Amino acid sequence: MNKVVLIGRLTKDPDLRFIPGSGTAVTTFTIAVDRRFKKEGQPEADFIPVVVWGKIAENTANYMSKGRLIGISGRIQTRSYEAKDGTRRYVTEVVADEVQFLDYGNKQASNENENNNFDYGPDVTPVDDEDIPF
Repeated sequence: MNKVVLIGRLTKDPDLRFIPGSGTAVTTFTIAVDRRFKKEGQPEADFIPVVVWGKIAENTANYMSKGRLIGISGRIQTRSYEAKDGTRRYVTEVVADEVQFLDYGNKQASNENENNNFDYGPDVTPVDDEDIPF
């Protein structure tokens, strides 16, 4: 069984590319995952490279940015390639099947939501929480 679930913060903005010919979207990013045990009070993290394909890749690139908290589920994959200098390079990465945005948006939008000044647009009617019976 090869299954991995990680929660961490993006170390930089996701990189969205499209495969020539097929046009399939692929997004790559690295997440910093805190280690459970810390050495001498110093926080430690592992930096895990992640690859996402298809529509999930496009959404991740469009809605997530550096420093945002993200949850991913997928599998560990290894591959190798020949570098420009002729040496063989090996890569271990997580290929994500599921992505959860645990922290998203920008501060300006979040402040607008807190002040109830958000413009919902013509197709959305806001619901007052007081009207919900549960």
